Amino acid sequence: MIKFIHTADIHLDSPLKGLEVYEDAPIEEIRGATRRAFDNLINLSIEEEVDFILIAGDLYDGDWKDYNTGLFFSGQMGKLSKAGIRVFIVSGNHDAASQLTRAMPLPDNVTFFAHKKVQSVKLDDLGVIIHGQSYSHRAVTENLASGYPLYDSDYFNIGILHTSLMGYEGHEDYAPCNLDDLTSKGYDYWALGHVHQRRVISQDPLIVFPGNIQGRHIRETGSKGATLVTVEDDRTIKTEAVELDVLRWELCQVDLSECETSQAVYDVVRQALEQEQDQLDRKPLVVRLVLTGSSPVHGEFLDQTTQWTEGFRSIAVQLGDIWLEKVKFHTTRKKSLGEMFGQDSPIAGLLKSIEQIELDAETIFRLVPDLSNLEKKLPAEIQTGDEPLIDPSPDKIEELRNEMQELLIAKLLQHGEDK
Repeated sequence: MIKFIHTADIHLDSPLKGLEVYEDAPIEEIRGATRRAFDNLINLSIEEEVDFILIAGDLYDGDWKDYNTGLFFSGQMGKLSKAGIRVFIVSGNHDAASQLTRAMPLPDNVTFFAHKKVQSVKLDDLGVIIHGQSYSHRAVTENLASGYPLYDSDYFNIGILHTSLMGYEGHEDYAPCNLDDLTSKGYDYWALGHVHQRRVISQDPLIVFPGNIQGRHIRETGSKGATLVTVEDDRTIKTEAVELDVLRWELCQVDLSECETSQAVYDVVRQALEQEQDQLDRKPLVVRLVLTGSSPVHGEFLDQTTQWTEGFRSIAVQLGDIWLEKVKFHTTRKKSLGEMFGQDSPIAGLLKSIEQIELDAETIFRLVPDLSNLEKKLPAEIQTGDEPLIDPSPDKIEELRNEMQELLIAKLLQHGEDK
């Protein structure tokens, strides 16, 4: 029997984005999340007594801030060496961007595959051959898979490759290839990396993206971990997805259609956050709260966004081990303008005029000439968030237009009530 772990996209010491600006956020827990997830990987490998580990690219996250990242990794490889566990690594685009990675000496149980051509490593004691090629530079756009050799019938064949495959949203198109490129090689297992969501591309042969081991921002929600692979003597392959993450990112969508009061809104949000916690067995949780539905308090959300956001953040703090990354207000008015004011009233006419306001990117940049230069002057941590600060795409402009209209309507309604 052969047993190994397939992992990828560890991004060791990569910062988690979206929380550090908040005073209540667990800064040290955030900064150390990728290391602790990697600790879990090492401990699992030793507990399961695996024969080897495959790391399919992006072990690091570009250049290290200092040598501590490399020293930490070396120490973990030393633990595996003492346990008799070998490690096989191909570099990915983030590894290739690092100038320090190649200078760090590692124990003999670690093999980094060459980048000039495909390398095949035979493990005669296990009857396994591993084929792999590293990235020579960050943006590898050629089809590396096409250069991999055909299978060796005397061995259990594994291909390890960092690739976008046929392309996935949110992932750069590196080392692209198609399913036929992989299956034509005749390998028993393809260990892929680059896509951060677990995907089993094929069952026969098994072609797997294990996903990354720790979510780093709100686009990386759900369980994160690695794939434990067991190969029986008859070459029957069993795979198991194992959780390794120490901090979970989730989208929490809450329908406020039935909430008539502010207290009802807070109660429903509290229940939703408690449910998220219970589902994860109290694992530390980072949530983006998305509020939807036709609600009587829709106008208050637009007029008092900061107050509402801090109220929701207070609930999260009270629950413990849960932090709000962001609150999205996607509610709508409960009643139409005609129902509230009648079709022919002066205020109804004014509100209808507001609804007809047209807004596009050209108009925005004409009204605010310096807006296009603003992003260049912003701090890097703001520019590299999961959403651009200024997005002139048609969908975002339409969203901005609607928000402006609804805010003006809410202000007018509030002014009318004050009268």
